Amino acid sequence: MSSKSHHKAGSTASLKSKLHNDEGAEIDMSNEEERTELLEHPSYEELLKKLTEAEEKASQYWERMLRMQAETDNMQRRVERDIANAHKFGLEKLILGLLPVIDSLERAATIPDQPESVLEGVNLTLQMFVSTLEKFGVEQINPLSQAFNPELHQAVSTQSDSSVKPGTVLNVLQKGYLLNNRLIRPALVIVSKVS
Repeated sequence: MSSKSHHKAGSTASLKSKLHNDEGAEIDMSNEEERTELLEHPSYEELLKKLTEAEEKASQYWERMLRMQAETDNMQRRVERDIANAHKFGLEKLILGLLPVIDSLERAATIPDQPESVLEGVNLTLQMFVSTLEKFGVEQINPLSQAFNPELHQAVSTQSDSSVKPGTVLNVLQKGYLLNNRLIRPALVIVSKVS
């Protein structure tokens, strides 16, 4: 195989022989267009533009990721709060259903001319009922002789009474109840007014 045919093949060896000519001859510059294409690079402005675009995209993706993380955190806190409230206030319907039973027992305890044993049984049952509800976070509101509080009491009517300050609860028609410090039923009351 001749050296001419070896150079025509365009192999790596032919390129090396052109670059490192044993006789110290200059490199073949006959194909200058090909050499220029290999050495051309994008301009500084083009590179800067591409870098700016890449940074903007990275910034947008970062902001999007941060928003998604915040949304995930908020959703997790909301779910945890909803679960806590479900545990805390899940008994509300049951308790609201039991309150009329307590009201009936309280009325039964005030009926005159009952045998002592019946009255004692009603009072013991009522005490057990109320203490059991207290274990589950239920608190009774009995505002007799206290100042009227519209957040906890519902005024059914007013009466003139000069012996107490205006706005004082004179009579409690029905006790109110809180479940874990949240009002589930206001106390029905009669309030004093100015004579």
